[in-house]
Amino acid sequence: MNQKNQSTCCGHTSPEKKVVVAPAGSPISEKTYIDPVCGMKVSANSKKSVEHDGTTYYFCSESCVAKFRTNAKQYLSKPTSSDIAPKASLQAVTKDAIFTCPMHPEVQQVGPGSCPKCGMALEPMEATAEEDTTELDDMTRRLWVSTALTVPLLILTMGEMVPGIDFHSRLGTTVFNWLQAALATPVVLWAGWPFFERAGASFRTWNLNMFSLIGLGTGAAFVFSVVSLLFPELLPVDFKMNGMAPLYFEAAAAIITLVLVGQVLELRARSRTNSAIKLLLGLVPNTAVRLRLDGSEEEVHLDEIHVGDRLRVKPGDKVPVDGEVVEGRSNIDESMITGEPIPSEKTVGSKVSAGTVNQTGSFVFTAQKVGAETLLAHIVKMVNDASRSRAPIQKIADAVAGWFVPVVMGVALMAFVIWAFFGSPPALAHALVATVSVLIIACPCALGLATPISIMVGIGRGAQEGILIKDAEALELMEKVDTLVVDKTGTLTEGHPKVQDVVAINGFTENEVLSLAASLEQDSEHPLAQAIVGYAKEKNIKIVEAKDFDSITGKGIRGVIDDKSVAVGNAVLMSDVGVDIASLQSKTQELQALAKSVMFLAIDGKAAGLVSVADPIKPTAARAIAKLKAAGIRIVLLTGDNVATAASVARQLGIDDVKGNVMPSDKYRHVQMLQAAGHIVAMAGDGVNDAPALAQANVGIAMGTGTDIAMNSARIVLVKGDLLGIVRVRLLSQVTMRNIKQNLFFAFAYNLIGVPIAAGALYPWFGLLLSPMIASAAMALSSVSVIGNALRLRSATLAHTPRYGCHR
Repeated sequence: MNQKNQSTCCGHTSPEKKVVVAPAGSPISEKTYIDPVCGMKVSANSKKSVEHDGTTYYFCSESCVAKFRTNAKQYLSKPTSSDIAPKASLQAVTKDAIFTCPMHPEVQQVGPGSCPKCGMALEPMEATAEEDTTELDDMTRRLWVSTALTVPLLILTMGEMVPGIDFHSRLGTTVFNWLQAALATPVVLWAGWPFFERAGASFRTWNLNMFSLIGLGTGAAFVFSVVSLLFPELLPVDFKMNGMAPLYFEAAAAIITLVLVGQVLELRARSRTNSAIKLLLGLVPNTAVRLRLDGSEEEVHLDEIHVGDRLRVKPGDKVPVDGEVVEGRSNIDESMITGEPIPSEKTVGSKVSAGTVNQTGSFVFTAQKVGAETLLAHIVKMVNDASRSRAPIQKIADAVAGWFVPVVMGVALMAFVIWAFFGSPPALAHALVATVSVLIIACPCALGLATPISIMVGIGRGAQEGILIKDAEALELMEKVDTLVVDKTGTLTEGHPKVQDVVAINGFTENEVLSLAASLEQDSEHPLAQAIVGYAKEKNIKIVEAKDFDSITGKGIRGVIDDKSVAVGNAVLMSDVGVDIASLQSKTQELQALAKSVMFLAIDGKAAGLVSVADPIKPTAARAIAKLKAAGIRIVLLTGDNVATAASVARQLGIDDVKGNVMPSDKYRHVQMLQAAGHIVAMAGDGVNDAPALAQANVGIAMGTGTDIAMNSARIVLVKGDLLGIVRVRLLSQVTMRNIKQNLFFAFAYNLIGVPIAAGALYPWFGLLLSPMIASAAMALSSVSVIGNALRLRSATLAHTPRYGCHR
């Protein structure tokens, strides 16, 4: 992307990229070295060098020099190519990977662990094709052991409910009780130990969370059972049932097992939330075919590719890095990056992106961006950063979560007191059951996950559609936007002139008109001239050499072609050379009304025809504008182009509010004025002149085909530069916010209903006191339900709008 971004990222080896470093003195080719900061190939003639410990290191920029001088050790400790595993690049989680919490993105640490605030398992900040399943594997192992012990424990204790099976009578009280303890103790003290560790940490730091409640609940049930087993005489009479001290070993074991089930389901579900990015990462090949100087081929690892290398891509292969085609032609499937299902034709000069799939033909391209500089790497980083950002609506859940756990603990204490003093006998036994149930059923994680999990999935869904959302607030605001300000050139139009019409008169053919015009214009650098020459080449029209070339400023050009005097230019030039163009006036007025620039062609003093050139309106622009207007969004066109051209484009697209000759500062002030009037404004643009307005707008939307400055100023980037992407991102915002509200409602409702029931609210009427095991199952399912609801966004239909390419 932009130069600034490239330089600022130098020196940061992400978990997805290992830079191949060759020390000075170890050239990768003659007089060429590797910049130890960013990994780029550098000439030994570079003036940017630093001597360190007797060795000279060469750099690509002053930024890399500054970073190296600040901490040389950091960059000299990077692995060499021999140290890199076959799938090191963009594939696996590295040992120094930064992990973060999905609920608290401010929590970051090197390596896996648990969040000190909520106790959840941390996950890598950067998505990888091969995820670290250590936490999931550990929880799964504990779940299997726990299940193997808990199932027979439940059969043992509940056997009396089945006629003819009463283990208590058959085994005797002593054996029966000690067998319960033997089965439950490994479950609670080994399988559930991670929960007690997290609970302990939460009390030490006073960041109370779900595991605080689980630790208290299961700990109370287990400790009470141990005391009842070993020292029953210490318990008050109100704790005993029929003179026997009750045991809750099966409840404690079952709670641990059910929490483990919830953890395993949650970890599996969370691993699917960034599946779109994993699919993108999975497209990157591990190796590439590089051409040597003698033209022979060699297969090299991805980390060995450098800027300037010539690479061959064969049919069916994946493009390894970003670059430009220098030989051959093909069709490439770019759907995973752009969302466009129709393959894109690539010829000499075309750009290709890493991760896209070559379909028909072989071609050679020059590597221009490698590693973390590729478009795919930028997309991954942007989506990852956005998925960790926090939407304003998250403040609601944060505010509730802040006092939730203390309130639950207060309710549990209140339930114990009420049952102990006013409950039916055995009062203390009932009090203990109610207290444990309240502690277990409450689930702050459901509240905490409600927003970030939906944001993460929604942003990943946008990436699949070629929509890159930089932060969660932009996604939330898009559904509230009521005014869209659009630039013309590059946003509504293609951004570069193209021949629209060729008209021939007086016995000449269209091909002759185009051939002579292109032959005369081929030496001109004017954009309109280049458009004519490019169009003639596309049509395989013959272009010959012109003599006596004369450029007349503000009018056109003259020359001699095949002994014919040829002039191409405006009406003033035609008048100067004495050519009558009256027969072309009607057609000229028609074309100029459509904002097309008209150039006349004269041959030997006789009008031969005309060529019109214009910046064509994008094929999907009219449909996108119509859909946005139908959604109640006001469209405002601001352009630096002349008023006539702006009015013509606006008329063709059905835009009523249009202003031409607008300076960049005027766009910025106009956005401010709209905001001051109470509007939520989105701004769509692609040029440097749009950057101030993009930054000022509530939501800046940049065309991915535009400038780097525009894309840096915007909060949303449409990779393909298609305005239908705005329609799609608005729909994505609507379905994501609806999903978040569903999650928040579910989490609030679950706790508002579940906690009172667990405290015994139904007992006076129905004689129902909730079992801690049922409370545990409900708690586990609440988080899983929230995640499951968020995952529905992965298959959300973003329209009545076709995906890129379907309009063609």
